[in-house]
Amino acid sequence: MANLKEVRTRIASVSSTQQITSAMKMVSAAKFRRAQNAIIGMRPYSAQLDEIVADINIEDGVSTPYHEVRKADKVLLVVVTSNKGLCGAFNSNVIKLATSRLAELRKTASQVTMITLGKRCSEFFRKQQGLVETSYDDLLDNPSFDAVAAIADDIMQRFRDKVYDRVEVIYNQFKNSLTQILSDDVLLPLKHSGQNSKAKQSPQANDYIFEPSKQEILREMVPLMIRSYLYRVVLDSLAAEHGARMTAMQKATDNATELLKDLKLSYNKARQATITNEIIEIVSGSEALKG
Repeated sequence: MANLKEVRTRIASVSSTQQITSAMKMVSAAKFRRAQNAIIGMRPYSAQLDEIVADINIEDGVSTPYHEVRKADKVLLVVVTSNKGLCGAFNSNVIKLATSRLAELRKTASQVTMITLGKRCSEFFRKQQGLVETSYDDLLDNPSFDAVAAIADDIMQRFRDKVYDRVEVIYNQFKNSLTQILSDDVLLPLKHSGQNSKAKQSPQANDYIFEPSKQEILREMVPLMIRSYLYRVVLDSLAAEHGARMTAMQKATDNATELLKDLKLSYNKARQATITNEIIEIVSGSEALKG
């Protein structure tokens, strides 16, 4: 059995860890609420924008350069993780999926490059020379629509110039504080809504009068939709990150509490054993003097 000094040292160490994890959980909870409100507020706007674009390009022949399907010879992966750790498997899951997808694409594509958002994926994939084109790690500290829109505009320009034939986004989609959905979405090329079975079933679900022409409206709406989508991805990832960290810190605090109970029990046992030995020595000494 460990001596009293060792047990007291461990109790102090675990108590300190428990205080830290508890404080981190409260900080993550506050950040999580803000991030959750942001993504919940963003989703209806993004969904409505998608629906409007779907209503416009449901007819054949109405499309944009972003709908052009080409052989996926030059592929861009946009990978979103976090800047910090202590959030369970949040980052490792994204990195594993990105690594797996990278291996698959290299079998068929002549060029695969990557844009990273988050220090965790940036540090991991920089080890492969020439893979990471640009990293936007600072963006996650204070994300804004304008900053994300600038990244989306650059990606769209490169797609139009045929620098990329396909763009995919890998990230954690927020569901709730306990669940994140690992996602690999195709950002470009866009799918024609005519490929959507739901749209085919109700082609006149929304009877609109378009002014100016559908083509002109689509030309303006599609870039806005892509910018909004990428911004939603960043908000999704942030909410999922804070939820994962809050859950991880809660589990760490609970584990520390259980460990403290066991350590205090061990301490009391060791202390009782020490007291018992001292009493035995006193009694033995007294008996020896009597003898």
